Amino acid sequence: MQLVKVGLCAFGMSGKVFHAPFLKEHPGFVMTAVVERSKNESQEKYPDAEIYRSVEEMLQNADVEVVVVNTPVQTHFEYVRKALEAGKHVIVEKPFTVNAKEAETLVDLAEEKNLFLSVYQNRRFDRDYLQVGKIINSKKLGDIKEVEIRFDRFRTEPSGKQHKENPEQAGSGSLHDLGAHLIDQATQLFGFPEKLYADVFSMKGQDFANDYFEILLFYKDQKRLRLKSSVFSKEAHYAYMLYGDKGSFLQERTDNQENELVAGAVPEYGKDWTLPLRDPDGILNVLTEDSETKRVLTFSEPGNYMNYYQQIYEHIVFGYSLPSPGIEVIQNMKIIDAALESSEHGKVVSLS
Repeated sequence: MQLVKVGLCAFGMSGKVFHAPFLKEHPGFVMTAVVERSKNESQEKYPDAEIYRSVEEMLQNADVEVVVVNTPVQTHFEYVRKALEAGKHVIVEKPFTVNAKEAETLVDLAEEKNLFLSVYQNRRFDRDYLQVGKIINSKKLGDIKEVEIRFDRFRTEPSGKQHKENPEQAGSGSLHDLGAHLIDQATQLFGFPEKLYADVFSMKGQDFANDYFEILLFYKDQKRLRLKSSVFSKEAHYAYMLYGDKGSFLQERTDNQENELVAGAVPEYGKDWTLPLRDPDGILNVLTEDSETKRVLTFSEPGNYMNYYQQIYEHIVFGYSLPSPGIEVIQNMKIIDAALESSEHGKVVSLS
């Protein structure tokens, strides 16, 4: 296979869990460079990757074609810009940037340099999200009228990470962190909304960045879509609730790839590597053609984050479609910007 050389901008949780294992196991990639500012933790598992002490040093000296910008969101604009100016293709972690203006500037630069820019929206490859897409495409719910998508946690104590907790830093908080996932899934499933209303604040108090949000998206076909997240949710809710004129579907958040990777699981190329479900994770309740009620417990099929890197590889080698291109994810940043504006002023914000 044609080998694609990749450089990783950081070796924290994101690098160790979401990127390095897949780059190692995919036969088309080789991680030749990694940035570690003071440690050498990558040497044990990735001895072939040369360690650099700064992103700038790696960009100047490393022999790489693709750079993965997996640093805090506040640095995304600077590092993506530098990587593009150095002639490198870029994969950038979500959230894409701090705001839509930064995202648009980077997309324009990538186009000018004839380089690709992809946002790592890995939750598009979660088993639960993929199952929701299948149910929607099956048309079993009929005309969908109302949807709620949630991503809750129980984390009542601050993480200590300033780039996520400091309310004075743009891009900190749950809206950029978890909202980047929910907004991406909403726009992928239902398109770009007409307007929105949002409530964004910190349950832990004003000394911390937002840890709660509720966004109501309005669509031209009168559909309503609610996105919600809280860090004070001890008992899990259904992550996806869809209601149509022929029935409803409830789906739990059951994708366990992140937890398995943190525990040391090794993703296998070309295989479903996650643990199978023991119990059903969805409920489909619909009217049949005879107007009878049919209630079915459903099982979602495994997701696989390897498919993101497979699509990146196929784009490089065969020219296939780029996964989550920056120009597409700009719309997510516009929704985040609008949600902050709506919450601050207590008003509905038009997105047209």
